[in-house]
Amino acid sequence: MRTVRALQRLRGVLSQSFSSSSAEKPMPGNSMLRHLTSKIKATGPISVAEYMREVLTNPVMGYYVQNDMLGPDGDFITSPEISQIFGELLGIWCLSEWMGAGKPSRFQLVEFGPGRGSLANDILRVFSQLRGALGGAAVSVHLVEVSPKLSQVQAQFLTGDQSQVSASEDEPVYRQGTTTTGLPISWYRNLDDVPRGFSIYLAHEFFDALPIHKFQGTEKGWREVMVDIDPDEPGKLRLVIVPAPTLASTQLIQADEKRRHVEVCPEGGVIVQRLANRITEDGGAALIADYGHDGTKMDTFRGFKGHKLHDVLASPGSADLTADVDYSYLRRMAGATVACMGPVSQKDFLKNMGIDTRLQVLLRNCADPSTRAQLIQGYDMLTNPLKMGERFQFFTMLNHTPLPVAGFSELGLS
Repeated sequence: MRTVRALQRLRGVLSQSFSSSSAEKPMPGNSMLRHLTSKIKATGPISVAEYMREVLTNPVMGYYVQNDMLGPDGDFITSPEISQIFGELLGIWCLSEWMGAGKPSRFQLVEFGPGRGSLANDILRVFSQLRGALGGAAVSVHLVEVSPKLSQVQAQFLTGDQSQVSASEDEPVYRQGTTTTGLPISWYRNLDDVPRGFSIYLAHEFFDALPIHKFQGTEKGWREVMVDIDPDEPGKLRLVIVPAPTLASTQLIQADEKRRHVEVCPEGGVIVQRLANRITEDGGAALIADYGHDGTKMDTFRGFKGHKLHDVLASPGSADLTADVDYSYLRRMAGATVACMGPVSQKDFLKNMGIDTRLQVLLRNCADPSTRAQLIQGYDMLTNPLKMGERFQFFTMLNHTPLPVAGFSELGLS
């Protein structure tokens, strides 16, 4: 018998015309804005996907490259930063999937965009506490991270001073070390560089930052929404609907699409396809947790700065950009070779994983009033439907026919 699985809107009114021939006035202050306006003047309006890619991951000026955006002093706080219980339950989920796969001798934990390393740290603590359950499995940690600054933060947090940067920038593994729990850990810039083998892939608040294309249904068919220079204010950018079809607008919209405004993340689709291929050939599972929907929402592209909504086109490079994940698109791109489950709300996932029981255990063993209050507050933030409980969704890809899977169904403990 299988082991029981312990597991805002568009900026203003869209213009119906576009212009790339604005007055040649120098752009004030913002170097990213100058870079973008130069690009638009040279080639015409750029896609929202290209805009996001430049603003977030430009190797010189990108938001993720230049900034430490996490925590109370950053632009957003993620679930692992709120409560240790979140990461602990995901650690149990990872172990459950490994056990359900027959306890392979090699076990790779792969995380995309690990932030400060809080989630990985909580999961590795679970692995350490349940070392007996892991037996003699060769466990290793693999982090996919494009930000040099964040990789330094992660390395310090997860290894202390036990990591080294590769001598050459061209190396697929640009940093290596040993975690404080004694496991080998490596850093990569993309999934293709991660070694093949049985892996549990985690992507928590990763897909929402991948570049999206935006499309608007018109009387003449689907047209792409792009970023252009505002002809009335050359120091500002605006969103426009281009009059002619683009390659993206002819290739990325489903024939039976009923919505009038659609956001598509082809880069996310490619990653999911690669994950599906790896899971099918090497074994394992992927768990995706993010703001998301199942093909129902339309305009979710937004910015965050200082924990507040921020105009996506204002001061590019100074704020995080995000769009809700369309899980119906990811499911379609995953194909038929893997089993997909979800999305389910974060509230349901965590409750199915036993968050209520875990909270009570922690409270029973905690006498400090402030720590108890923090645990209860964290629980409420994670599960309250008016907070993160319904806004975040969990989705998984597995290489087997779905059986009761931890987090995605209520597990009976009797």
